[in-house]
Amino acid sequence: MNQIEVFEEIDAPPEVVWDVLLEFDSYPEWNPFVRAIEGEPTEGEQLRVRIEPPDSRGMTVKPEVIAVEEHRRLVWLGRLVVPFVFDGYHEFHLEPITNGERTRLLHRETVRGALVPLLFDADALEDGFEAMNAAVKERAEARVEAAS
Repeated sequence: MNQIEVFEEIDAPPEVVWDVLLEFDSYPEWNPFVRAIEGEPTEGEQLRVRIEPPDSRGMTVKPEVIAVEEHRRLVWLGRLVVPFVFDGYHEFHLEPITNGERTRLLHRETVRGALVPLLFDADALEDGFEAMNAAVKERAEARVEAAS
């Protein structure tokens, strides 16, 4: 099992960060890593996700949403053909901090399977997570500022 975790502290409440994460239609405008998501963030639904890690080959995956906790957590599972060949659990966790006025965003990928050593580019994914987290931070903080 391999795992990447990237954290970002955001000067916006979890509700605002959640809204940014779930506005899939706007991803092409601002998201440097996840360039598109099609589908509904509902447990059991299948998404179509286009990722383009920095300095790496892009790919489209069709994961299933396996957990949704409003303003807290979104998780999907992508598989290559059959279980345990290459399984990727992608997670966003939002933790309220500073009396709920700020958010700690955890962006995590956990991969397992026989083809992980061949297909998993940890450095490129980590760079992509960092770029996306920074973009989420910028977008959420701009909303808070515009509302004040």
